[in-house]
Amino acid sequence: MDVSDWRSRIDEIDCHLLELLNERVKCVLELSPLKRQAGIPVLSPKRERDVIERLKKLNDGQISDEFIERIFALIMAEMRVVQERDREGNPVSSQTE
Repeated sequence: MDVSDWRSRIDEIDCHLLELLNERVKCVLELSPLKRQAGIPVLSPKRERDVIERLKKLNDGQISDEFIERIFALIMAEMRVVQERDREGNPVSSQTE
């Protein structure tokens, strides 16, 4: 494979990552009303720590644990924004603010 082939493959992977992130948002939006009904807050620091620790244990070492912490902290922060907007009755928007 040459450079353009590898770049094409990376582009495909990026598309899959985006699809998975959007699927995660859909799950969060399904979970949000259940959490609200149960009185569970949007922010759950213990849950977030547990998720990150579990993922670090699954890491095969190709990427650093620090990267896992950073990227999943960002993902979960965005999911909190999605939940807050949902709770306020604001639709999730593709527009940047």
